[in-house]
Amino acid sequence: MNKLSPRQNGPRPLILLFDIDGTLITTGGAGRRALERAFNHRYGSTNVFDGFPFGGMTDPAIIRAGMQRLNRPYDANEQRHLLDLYVEALADELTKSPHRLHDGMHDAVARSRQRANAAVGLGTGNIVEGARKKLEPLGAYEWFSFGGFGSDHEDRAELIKKGIERGAAALGKDRKDCRVVIIGDTPKDVEAALANGAEAVCVTTGSFTAEALHACGAHKVYANLAAPGACDYLLG
Repeated sequence: MNKLSPRQNGPRPLILLFDIDGTLITTGGAGRRALERAFNHRYGSTNVFDGFPFGGMTDPAIIRAGMQRLNRPYDANEQRHLLDLYVEALADELTKSPHRLHDGMHDAVARSRQRANAAVGLGTGNIVEGARKKLEPLGAYEWFSFGGFGSDHEDRAELIKKGIERGAAALGKDRKDCRVVIIGDTPKDVEAALANGAEAVCVTTGSFTAEALHACGAHKVYANLAAPGACDYLLG
């Protein structure tokens, strides 16, 4: 039997997972303020997260760290309650600071969704409710029909694995037959991508430099996805 040419086969199946904070959008620190409010409401404690870096962490892991900082034993029900308080505070905090898409993201996602044989989802440490609060006001939540979330797992590599599995299922393909690209802005995004055998594409719209992202193994680093060649690389 003659093999089909690459053109007849169509483009290779592609799974793209986009991080949210620092990658797709900026919220001007609304998430941090909402978490501080949750802990203040629950325990009367302020400044719990002073000096604590959030970059690339999942919401449940941040809650766990806050409880540790207050010398409180971990309790899953308490963690869930704090996450509920956080989501309640988040909508209000988002109205108090810049809340926008980063340059190039609208077009990058739009082009990705138009590509044949592509599944475009989220790969984020946000719990689903938090992701929705951050993206819906920008009209961006509906862009993504699946993802891996902090609600799926506290460990970023594990939630990325879940997102990849959902992307492969959406394509009706085996994961090993797909090219997988994780788009993020922190070393933790890179680590999670590499742990799952995926490509790591980073933007410097967060708090990490190109040098720092290259140093931890990012395959490509761009100032943003409006940079020349960035979308073409993603879409392969």
